[in-house]
Amino acid sequence: MGKPTGFMEFKRELPQDLPELQRIKHWDEFHQHLPEDKLKQQGARCMDCGVPFCHVGRLLAGMASGCPINNLIPEWNDLVYRGLWKEALERLLKTNNFPEFTGRVCPAPCEGSCVLGINEPPVTIKQIECEIIDRGWENGWVPVPTPSKRTGRKVAVVGSGPAGLSAAEQLNIAGHTVTVFERADRIGGLLMYGIPNMKLDKKIVTRRVELMEKAGVKFVPNTEIGGNLPAGKLLKDFDAVVLCTGATKPRDLPIEGRNLKGVHFAMDFLTANTKRVLNAGYNGDFISAEAKDVVVIGGGDTGTDCVGTSLRHGCKSMVQLEILSKPPLERAADNPWPQWPKVYKLDYGQEEAAAKFGADPRQYLVTARRFVGDAHGQVSGIEIVNVEWARDDKGRFIPKNVPGSERVVPAQLVLLAMGFLGPEDAITQQLKIERDERSNYKAEMGRFSTNVAKVFAAGDCRRGQSLVVWAINEGRAAARECDRWLMGSTDLP
Repeated sequence: MGKPTGFMEFKRELPQDLPELQRIKHWDEFHQHLPEDKLKQQGARCMDCGVPFCHVGRLLAGMASGCPINNLIPEWNDLVYRGLWKEALERLLKTNNFPEFTGRVCPAPCEGSCVLGINEPPVTIKQIECEIIDRGWENGWVPVPTPSKRTGRKVAVVGSGPAGLSAAEQLNIAGHTVTVFERADRIGGLLMYGIPNMKLDKKIVTRRVELMEKAGVKFVPNTEIGGNLPAGKLLKDFDAVVLCTGATKPRDLPIEGRNLKGVHFAMDFLTANTKRVLNAGYNGDFISAEAKDVVVIGGGDTGTDCVGTSLRHGCKSMVQLEILSKPPLERAADNPWPQWPKVYKLDYGQEEAAAKFGADPRQYLVTARRFVGDAHGQVSGIEIVNVEWARDDKGRFIPKNVPGSERVVPAQLVLLAMGFLGPEDAITQQLKIERDERSNYKAEMGRFSTNVAKVFAAGDCRRGQSLVVWAINEGRAAARECDRWLMGSTDLP
């Protein structure tokens, strides 16, 4: 694939992002583009490796190895190298409904399992994917995914995040009449309100939604299933229901001082911020980090987004607390290729914090003991303590506090970014849907059907908090199984 000797001739090269201190002054995307000749060189680095692990899409040691939607990566790398951009887009869209999303927000497990990555920097798969779809939109090549005929069946999709949108598009292609219900005021779910604008411009989400509307998908915002629309009504009005509600119940931190003003869940902070970016003059439930000492508890993408957003507000200082140890600079012996490389890196938010305040904001092997408040009930600091991981009497690794390491970190704003605990309760209670041991909707992988007849589940609400690319995988697969159930057979991939 690509140029047979390209991986020896060309080095990995990415475009320069806007400088950190410049980009924190606005909410625009900050990634730049490579010229076409450079992109062709990057495509040429794709090896004729024999077995392209980049698109196998398997879980190894609990983490994605290769692309979960089985993108035909070597094929479109080769086409880019040859300058055949439209043909590359056609190959990309065979497996990925929304490459403009994954090309921006996916952590690229494909690159972690790239064969070239065994002993050299991997191929710039994510960058090339984004360039292909962006050129497709610019040149009017992105097709309107309309069906050849209608089946007369009606399907309700609950939730308009990546799982819901992919399920809706596939079911519409199969010819069913699809209605997507979203409780927020805008369509997009996590893509709209869970990811900040500088990471995924909302115009890109809206553009895709408008294309789906043109193809025949109906979107109904401001409608909460189980709230202002009873869940049981969907069973009466539709031939099938696909639940793609996400895992939106946040993990709390019930320690002393939790009820102090200024302690918020990360998603409340991020959602209100995006509403303000999109609505000039919006104040609503907006939470400002301006001129405040901010502490983010938890890592991952959500924690990073809280860091980047707080910096754009003009925070006074930034600390991010991690209970785990600092990752190694290179793969550990128990983390071999093609597993996802669990190594130390600076994501965009930490890069920006380091540029502004002089260092990575993360403190490792620490945990919060209590929130400290002032006389007005406002949080003023967090007492933290170092931890060390040791086995308990049952052989499990648990964190233990290090005596004498207690200290107080100043904080007028605390953001809890410690993950999510599954879907909320209303739909489960009204439809009597069974949950698994992790409180997610119980629906077997590969079948996606719940214990309730004609109700399917996909995405984070079924598998737990995960990646956008896994949500797309599950939305596509659930649509296929829903179509099979409705029609007796299916042609969906």
